[in-house]
Amino acid sequence: MKNLIIGLMAVVLSGFTGFAQTTSLQNAITKLDQSQTAKDYESLEKVFAAIASQGNDWLPYYYAAFCNARIGLLYQDDGDKIEPYSIRGEEQANKAKSLLDTTRQKNELSEVYTVMSMVYRTKVFINPMTYGRKYGMLSDQWLRQAKQFNPTNPRAMYVEAWVKYNTPKMWGGDKNLARQLATQSLKLLENATPDSQPHWGKAEDMELLSKYK
Repeated sequence: MKNLIIGLMAVVLSGFTGFAQTTSLQNAITKLDQSQTAKDYESLEKVFAAIASQGNDWLPYYYAAFCNARIGLLYQDDGDKIEPYSIRGEEQANKAKSLLDTTRQKNELSEVYTVMSMVYRTKVFINPMTYGRKYGMLSDQWLRQAKQFNPTNPRAMYVEAWVKYNTPKMWGGDKNLARQLATQSLKLLENATPDSQPHWGKAEDMELLSKYK
């Protein structure tokens, strides 16, 4: 009887812990929607990292990596600040990847590769003259893989749009194509189910498209 009670208590506690982690993750994701500054993303990265350390779910690691990627992009004009965030983001994205089944979870891998592409793009800004060619190519490789796993991934489309918009024409930039990609991405995101994960990208598309007005 004693062992039965202990076993039941363990099940209850496990269920409660899982529920608490899910609730914490959803709360953090909700706050992510309102984040704009590097400080906002730094605070949330700590929350996602703490949630990730309590289990083996790829999503918290993914969102933590995304936060670090966003910080790096926000600091693109101040490259000296980027490196620790890019290193941490790369580690978190790799951890998220390791928790996925590469034969079954193609869409999830597409999401992780999209964020990995963002992380490597931030590495370019650390020192464009030194790192531009190496990490720019790696960023492009991750993005191509993301699109191969899921050609209709709206977040991959957004990242490609961002790159096309911010790259000089002589190096492959194309603002018209960027607009098309961001518009297509936004349309897909507007038709997505509200509880789909991950779900970021709409605000980013709208920000990019606002530059054309």
